[in-house]
Amino acid sequence: MQKVYADATDALAGLLKDGMVVMAGGFGLCGIPESLIAAIKQSGAKDLTVISNNAGVDGIGLGTLLETRQIKKMISSYVGENKLFAQQYLAGELEIEFTPQGTLAERIRAGGAGVPAFFTKTGVGTLIAEGKEVREFDGEDYVMERGLVADVAVVHAWKGDAEGNLVYRKTARNFNPMMATAGKITVAEVEHLVETGAIEPDQIHTPGIFVSRLIHVPNPVKHIEQRTVRSRATAEAN
Repeated sequence: MQKVYADATDALAGLLKDGMVVMAGGFGLCGIPESLIAAIKQSGAKDLTVISNNAGVDGIGLGTLLETRQIKKMISSYVGENKLFAQQYLAGELEIEFTPQGTLAERIRAGGAGVPAFFTKTGVGTLIAEGKEVREFDGEDYVMERGLVADVAVVHAWKGDAEGNLVYRKTARNFNPMMATAGKITVAEVEHLVETGAIEPDQIHTPGIFVSRLIHVPNPVKHIEQRTVRSRATAEAN
């Protein structure tokens, strides 16, 4: 099976449609599949439900899909860095399903593992639990959360081979590995594309069986949300 495609548009050809569910890896701007998100924007697919920890910042990554009003609903844990995200939500233009961050990660992991639902203490007695089943275990209340599965998952990896085996680097790993397992079809963009067999089996984070298509995106721009630096004088004094 040929998994390597020429570019993002080619890799997503035939997969995108209005009203579908998309998972997008990354945390803020770290480890986001920016090329694949740009191809989704270019496709014009609308009324999307997007599952992602947050929507990055205005004008970058998922923020570009908010600008074009292609996202109907976000399933996320955080809004703060994106002003347009907050504006659309407060104006009733964007539906949001807020999920505690750890619960969001577990919902995605569960979906990828074929677990339809699980119980957690997180959110019991809060707005998060409204409308959900609450059950007692060992004298404590737990709220039921559903596993999440996407029509398409788009992820970013540091290294990959032609079979789709992926390796992530440091904090850019974040939500990418679990989303790769929870997409009915997973498309990956990799910074370094190597020959099959070049990655040691023990170094593989996502086995190629989970990845349907991938593209090579060398030297991607790596944006920084909030750059914090010390003055030279301060650095020398320390």
